[in-house]
Amino acid sequence: MTVRAILDSKGHHIQSVEPDVKLSAAIKTLAERKIGAVLVMNKGRIEGILSERDIVRVLGERGARVLDEPVNAVMTRKVVSCRQADTVAAIMEMMTLGKFRHLPVVEEGMVVGLISIGDVVKWRVHEFEVEQEALRDYIKTA
Repeated sequence: MTVRAILDSKGHHIQSVEPDVKLSAAIKTLAERKIGAVLVMNKGRIEGILSERDIVRVLGERGARVLDEPVNAVMTRKVVSCRQADTVAAIMEMMTLGKFRHLPVVEEGMVVGLISIGDVVKWRVHEFEVEQEALRDYIKTA
């Protein structure tokens, strides 16, 4: 099972914001789209990622005044990415060890998708259901 299979099932849409967008505007995007993170991109390049966790952390540290600051003052700059050929097991390990829940998918320098831990869990549950049904069918015919 690969990242490509998840992206083919969920879609390749990427939500992003520019680095100079105010944090309040990025939060509004997260709320409207009902998502937990956005990529921070400039001219097609990833400069960072902004997650709900980043927002909570900075609000706790600096208070509400941070809402008027640009996203690039708050975002996580070190972004770990994966490729479409990576296995789901490998990205699960990356997410667990790195303690992050969103992973951009990059091919030949271009972002082609964004995988969340929710996407991984949904895919794994579906896979288990398919296996369970196959086992039931096998038992019925045995």
